[in-house]
Amino acid sequence: MGMSVTISAATADDAEQILKLQYLCYQGEAELYGDYTIEPLTQSLDDLRAELSEGCVLVARLGEEVVGSVRGVVDDKGTAAIAKLIVHPRMQRHGLGGRLLAAIEERLAEERAAKRYRLFTGHRSEGNLRLYRRYGYAQVGTEEVNRRLSLVTLEKDATATATAYATSA
Repeated sequence: MGMSVTISAATADDAEQILKLQYLCYQGEAELYGDYTIEPLTQSLDDLRAELSEGCVLVARLGEEVVGSVRGVVDDKGTAAIAKLIVHPRMQRHGLGGRLLAAIEERLAEERAAKRYRLFTGHRSEGNLRLYRRYGYAQVGTEEVNRRLSLVTLEKDATATATAYATSA
């Protein structure tokens, strides 16, 4: 009998599993850019716990195991910054990343009055860029971090999301 993946708010008890999963998931990004000092690989457990207490953090669970996560915060202008969307490598390519993205957007709009969503990824992260574009994000900027990495910023309006989900339901 198979188990289904559930998405829910993260708790303080999830911090260690999220951090371990984050470390696993960002290895490919680090390799892609030749930089193993990126923040997701160096973040401390205390910093992650602070994010859990301050922002909106969701986890995807398969039984008791955390197999995905995403974080978001909304500023005073209603812009939601979505970050660290991660899915365990063995669970990728099954729609879980899209489910997490849709869930965080919905939660940030309903609970924190998000008016627009913003996220970023590295310029060589084609899989991430495809996912974000498929979910309606458009590129609004690029910032060169160093000679190996430029961050691509993408945004979309929250009302477009609500309309798209309503018509697809």
